[in-house]
Amino acid sequence: MENPEHPAPQMRVSDADREQVAEILRRAAGDGRIDTDELDERLGAAYAAKTVADLVPLTADLPIAQPYAQPYAPPVPARHGNVVVPGGSPTSERGIAVLSGFERRGDWLVPQQLTVVAVMGGAHLDTRRARFSAPEVVITVHAVMGGAEIVVGPTTRVLMEGTGIMGGFSGPHDDSQVTPDSPTLRIRGVAFWGGVSVTRRDLDA
Repeated sequence: MENPEHPAPQMRVSDADREQVAEILRRAAGDGRIDTDELDERLGAAYAAKTVADLVPLTADLPIAQPYAQPYAPPVPARHGNVVVPGGSPTSERGIAVLSGFERRGDWLVPQQLTVVAVMGGAHLDTRRARFSAPEVVITVHAVMGGAEIVVGPTTRVLMEGTGIMGGFSGPHDDSQVTPDSPTLRIRGVAFWGGVSVTRRDLDA
């Protein structure tokens, strides 16, 4: 009889299992063991995995604790903050929303400089599961009769430097889980007859 503590290759995996493997891959990228292209490829495979057999090869060549490369290894807790990947590319990016929308969510790489222009349109940026390309990244939002919503996790430090003209910038007030080594998200820009809001939410909210 098979020991139930040893996951069989055909066993279906949960979202928590996928996130454990994703965390191992992010740490490996931060250590320089795999590059950003390979990280993106493996993360895509991890989140698409259906069985233990799908997850095993994704971490088999990484010399760190792996929940599926070896069935007896203890599980790795899911991350609760943004992973910083120094040297990630691109270093700058631009998003335009004119009478339309611009959206980024899930596992994506936040460049060091991200500029978003929303003219009678809207932008939604969810950074809770994002990787930061530097310990401090800057998002500049220019909203003209438009707006932007930016979502951050509990441990991300937020610095608000925007200017409102018949509009405004609003940021989170609860910094209780922010630590000295937390990554920083600096918000800049101008809101003219528009608004930019930064809200703090848990990963599963």
